[in-house]
This record gives sequence, C-alpha cells and structure tokens, in this order.
Amino acid sequence: MLRQPIAVWATALACVFAFMGIGLVDPILPAIAENLDAGPSEVSLLFTSYFAVTAVMMLITSAVSSRIGGKKTLLAGLTLIVIFAALAGTSSSVGELVGFRAGWGLGNALFVATALAVIVAVASGGRAVAIILYEAALGLGMACGPLVGAVLGHMNWRGPFFGTAVLMFIALVVLLWKLPETPKPATKTGFLDSLKALRHGGLFGVSFSALFYNFGFFTVLAYTPFLPVIKETGEYGIGLVFFGWGCALAVCSVFLAPIVQNRIGAANTAMVMLIGLLVLYVLLGLFHDNRPTVILVVIVAGALMGINNTVYTEMAMSVSDNPQPVASAAYNFVRWMGGVIAPFASTKIADHFSVDTPYYVAAVVVVVAVAVMLFTRNAVEVHGPEAV
Repeated sequence: MLRQPIAVWATALACVFAFMGIGLVDPILPAIAENLDAGPSEVSLLFTSYFAVTAVMMLITSAVSSRIGGKKTLLAGLTLIVIFAALAGTSSSVGELVGFRAGWGLGNALFVATALAVIVAVASGGRAVAIILYEAALGLGMACGPLVGAVLGHMNWRGPFFGTAVLMFIALVVLLWKLPETPKPATKTGFLDSLKALRHGGLFGVSFSALFYNFGFFTVLAYTPFLPVIKETGEYGIGLVFFGWGCALAVCSVFLAPIVQNRIGAANTAMVMLIGLLVLYVLLGLFHDNRPTVILVVIVAGALMGINNTVYTEMAMSVSDNPQPVASAAYNFVRWMGGVIAPFASTKIADHFSVDTPYYVAAVVVVVAVAVMLFTRNAVEVHGPEAV
C-alpha cells in the first residue's frame, strides 16, 4: 500500500484537504448561527447547498473528464474550491454563505469523483488498495477538519473558510507540479451515462442503500453540534469530539474494513455495520443529555462508518461493468443526497418535536438501508469485491 507513485500521494493529499472542508464548519455552526443571526435549520443549509450541488454535478463529472482529461478536471475543481472557500469567508449573511458553499460544492464535485478514478487508475496494488487509500484520505480529512475548524474558528468564525482556501491552493500547486497528464478515454462519456449506469441493479441497490446510510451519517455530523450538551463545550469541545470521530473513521476504513470484509463478505459487512449504527442512533436518542455517553457513542459510530465507507465504495466500483469514472459519478450522485436531506431535516425535526427525535428517525432510515442491501446482496456477491 505504501509503495505508490508520487501522483497518488499528491492526489490523496488534495483529497485530505477537500474532505476537511466538510467537517471544517462543524465546530463553528453555533458561532455562525450567532454571528449571522440565523437558526440551526438555516445554518444546516451550509451542508444542504454544498451537497445538493455536489450530487447533481457528479452526473457530468465523467463527461467533463473524458473531454478535458482527469488532471484538468481535478485542477478546475480545486480552483473553484479555492475561490468559493475564500468568498465564503467574506459573507455578511447566511444567504451569501449558503450560496458560496453551493459554488464550493461545484468544485468539490469535479474534484472528488475524478480523484477517486485517478487514484484507481494510477495506484499500485489494484483497485482495492486504491479505494482504501482514498477512504483513508477521506477519514483523515474528516478527522482534521473539525480540529482545524475549531482552532481557526475560535479566533474568528471566518477563519476556517480562509484556511481551507489556503490549503486547497497548496494542493492545487502540488497537483499542477506532480500529477502527470492522464490519458483521455478513446470514447467520450455522454452527459447522461452516469444516470444510465444506475439501470444496473447492483449499482442502483448499493447507491440507494448508501443514500439511506448517509442520512444517519450526516445526522450525526451536522445535527450533533447543536445538542445542548455538545454545544456548551464551544468550538474546541465540538472540534475534539469530531476529531475523535474522524480518527476512528480513518483508522477503521484502512485497517478494519478489509479484515471484516474478507471474513464475512462486503454485503454482510455493510448490513452488520448498519445494524450496529441503528443501535448507536437509539442510544444517542436515549442519552442525548449525557455528555460522556454522547461523545463515546459518536466516536464508536465513526468506527462503524469508517468500515462502511470503504465497503460501500468498493462495492459501487466493482459491482457493475461501467467505466470507473461513470460508476463513481453515479454512486456519488445518489449517496450524497443523504447529505442534502439529513442536515436540514434533522434540525427541522428537532424544532417540531424534540432534540432526541432526529436520532430515532435516523435509526428508522437505517432499517431501509439494510433492506435495500439485503435485496442487492446477490448482485454484490456475484460481481462485487468477493468475486474479484
């Protein structure tokens, strides 16, 4: 795994910075709400606009990449992230901030789907190793994001946005220098090919199971900072909680996911982790006013999510015979919809019912994820990672 071309490490480093942008705002959500005179549901739109644009634009990333090449697509995505992250730091209202996060999501779409395909194409050791490296970068970015957000956000809530712009500019320079030109495919990908790819039953099932799984994932990530027992800890407290969550995510995605998957299979691993998450969501609902319990459960949830992230991605990339960029774009389009719905829905549910209700809703949604995976299991076992 460690014997990789420099281009792989450069792309993975850029992925770390890109995924830092997701968790970076976590510790400053209450501060943004206070400084811009907004409620939790309005601030949650920072996730909704970001992932809505990311998800929809995923559909055209493979078409763009097939026309201008992987390297140029990555660089275009990074450039947009740098611009809109910097603009987000200048926002004077929550509406402006939400709009700039949407532009950030456009850059993220161009970068994320293409980055996975590039790493798979140039990594040594096969697709499984490449996906583990990608998920490790995701986990590391998720872990560092809240911590960096806490440190910069404690000085000023605008700091994390400017910090992201600087880090992504560094990644842009590194990739410009180290990433070789990736060959364009002989046949250009159509703009509807990613949607057509979802006609494949296995890819469709894996993607939609991932959507429901990600609903719970982003309920934890976007709603938990507003729990009174967590909100009271301030930027540093929130940052440290999600740093622990992200570390568990990263470590388990790299080291535990392959072990568990090899023992019981990819589909079974996903379902076991989902059932474990269901239990954890119920515990979060029951003990939402107990700070040590909430912190412990959130970190354990990160461990299960790390395993699931790797397993879901590997299933999506191997279950169908679609080209890697097309399969990646189709899968990411569907699964990121969980990030579109959950942040706004969870805060609204809490407003209309009680602070613990979003976790119970997440538990019910996870049941749907298990059911979809159960119906998809045969396709995964025949065409998926176990058969490769």
